[in-house]
Amino acid sequence: MKNTIFTGAGVAIVTPMNPDGSINYTRYGELIEEQIAGGTDAIVVAGTTGEASTMTDEEHIEIIRFTAERVAKRIPVIAGTGSNDTGYAIELSKAAEKAGADALLQVTPYYNKTSQRGLIAHFNAIANAVNIPIILYNVPSRTGVSIALETYIELAKTPNIVAVKEASGNLSLVAKIAAHTDLDIYSGNDDQILPVLSLGGKGVISVSSNVIPREKHDMVAYFLEGRTAEALELQKKYLDMENALFMDVNPIPVKEAMNLMGMNVGECRLPLVKMEETKIEALRAELKKVNLI
Repeated sequence: MKNTIFTGAGVAIVTPMNPDGSINYTRYGELIEEQIAGGTDAIVVAGTTGEASTMTDEEHIEIIRFTAERVAKRIPVIAGTGSNDTGYAIELSKAAEKAGADALLQVTPYYNKTSQRGLIAHFNAIANAVNIPIILYNVPSRTGVSIALETYIELAKTPNIVAVKEASGNLSLVAKIAAHTDLDIYSGNDDQILPVLSLGGKGVISVSSNVIPREKHDMVAYFLEGRTAEALELQKKYLDMENALFMDVNPIPVKEAMNLMGMNVGECRLPLVKMEETKIEALRAELKKVNLI
């Protein structure tokens, strides 16, 4: 069996921005402390929710370094270092390892995509270049390519490819991954945590943990402790609010929610723009229903 990176709810943490669009490291450090105090089981930095795609190389490595130093091994730090350029992903992954990341999140190549044979070659090249564990990230709605079961089976043979963040929404695929590999499985969708856990999953990499870290941690913990009714109540209670966090392109709504809650994380970088007022009001209504504002 491979070593598990974390069990529970890892936050796909947002990157707070100053009014000029620069990273607000003071606020970011506070967010990290708030997440740890709230029971978050891992920090996933520089992912989609963290706006890594609009960071410079220097910013990307610096925010990973900052996160690792601030967390100081209290919980795992997982760095998003995926790319559709294998060579660049290797460079970024090596730099993230040097900067103190405990593990890497590797998304499938986007835009140029690749074949299943190409996915195997791509992920293995990255895995062979580093000494820390890797979580594969399957999110075909963003990348246009999905990891097939046979590809998961082949990649599971690589010692430091240890887990997958499954955001395909395909629970049949999740069941097959659990049945045919020893990869740890994390839900990549906040509304599918309990189904994934019921199939043997280890937890979730969560957007909504940015606003309800304790509840997301508890949801997973309750389920794994056998308190399934309590876990289900939490899943149902926050379902509509969590769906509202995806009424626009992630991370636009979650940053808006955090700002409405007084968490002051700023706006997204272009090309992501602020939501229309009608959507903001709909989001506000859902936050009020669960007493977050």
